[in-house]
Amino acid sequence: MKTVYMSMSTDIIHSGHIRIIQEAAKLGCLTIGVLDDAVVASYKRYPLLSAGQRMEIAKNIVGVDTVILQHSLSYTENLCALRPDFLVHGDDWKTGFQSGIREEAIAVLKEWGGQLIEFPYSTNEEFSNLEKHARSQLSIPDIRRGRLKKLLGIKPLITAIEAHSGITGLIAEETKVLKNGVVRQFDAMWISSLCDSTAKGKPDIELVDMTSRIRTIDDIMEVTTKPIIFDGDTGGQIEHFAYLVKTLERIGVSAIIIEDKTGAKKNSLFGTEVEQTQDSVENFCEKIAVGKKAMKTRDMMIIARIESLILEKGMEDALKRAHAFVAAGADGIMIHSRRKEPDEIFEFCRQFRSVDSASPLVVVPSTFTVVTEDEFAEIGVNIVIYANQLTRSAFPAMQRTAQLILEHRRAQEADELCMPIKDILTLIPEL
Repeated sequence: MKTVYMSMSTDIIHSGHIRIIQEAAKLGCLTIGVLDDAVVASYKRYPLLSAGQRMEIAKNIVGVDTVILQHSLSYTENLCALRPDFLVHGDDWKTGFQSGIREEAIAVLKEWGGQLIEFPYSTNEEFSNLEKHARSQLSIPDIRRGRLKKLLGIKPLITAIEAHSGITGLIAEETKVLKNGVVRQFDAMWISSLCDSTAKGKPDIELVDMTSRIRTIDDIMEVTTKPIIFDGDTGGQIEHFAYLVKTLERIGVSAIIIEDKTGAKKNSLFGTEVEQTQDSVENFCEKIAVGKKAMKTRDMMIIARIESLILEKGMEDALKRAHAFVAAGADGIMIHSRRKEPDEIFEFCRQFRSVDSASPLVVVPSTFTVVTEDEFAEIGVNIVIYANQLTRSAFPAMQRTAQLILEHRRAQEADELCMPIKDILTLIPEL
């Protein structure tokens, strides 16, 4: 009997999937490769069902003989292992980001005379509505809140980018690139105090009250599904922090990061150029413990941000604080630096990991931008936050557009800087 291979990622099986499986089974002994959770999360929405659950569903579909995992969006590994006579796929991958993966699969099949069989992709409106419903489920607070922890369990490195409005949230949600056969997208969104203040034309001194900042979260959550990491500055007074945690947990935020400083807010990148006071270890540990006690679930994370390197207090102080904060209940540690070289960040991570191999480590490479994500992963970093790049890149473009219109007294010269209206309308989803 001929052998057939087909890959699946979906967690919602509809008649379109059953139809193509039936056609594939007619060709021979059918093996289904179920994409693992990390692969699915890397190029489309987070799966509602785990890979194990999706494999169990596939095993029980009539016509399926064998079910295995596929650990990459590329088919090469499984194709070379199975050497099937036929690879079956919908014709939707002829264009778009998967077209390169299709060409690679065709080339691999040629090595043993295998053949690609493509069937028309199902475009039934009912199927589209099922997918929309699945995405809407991901935005529900009780489902969204715990997704960051789940991602940390299935991916070696999580990336987040700042969002300060609904439209920047959509950019963070929808932007994808295909490089070297791998599709990449951001895993989460960072709600930055700096960017939130800047978008409102106000200085980054905690002038924007928490009610306004929560409104920003709501604007972003309304149109996106990815986990939210909230910049909580110092967290405020201990008594107030407990209520803030309750509020963020209730609306579906996945994590809050608070820094171990006290007093009036000053941006960390000023370092010792301005007066900044670091909180005592004991007081900050109490704040963490109070926040953890206020939680109703185990889904949300409290991450402690250490300012010792920013304030030039030294590596020993930073490490002492990190271990104390974890002991107090912190779900992770963010280590910050304003140096352009990553040496002290790397050294902190190495020393921290020699003692603690489990607690998530977070970095914000606003100054040491040369370091790649792979390099961060190698030294034990779990979350990389691109904390202000969307805001910083938008302002030069807007300023230049305004200058060109003033200079030429018309808009034509600014056209090349402007996104077509149609693309904007496409980016914003309909209900």
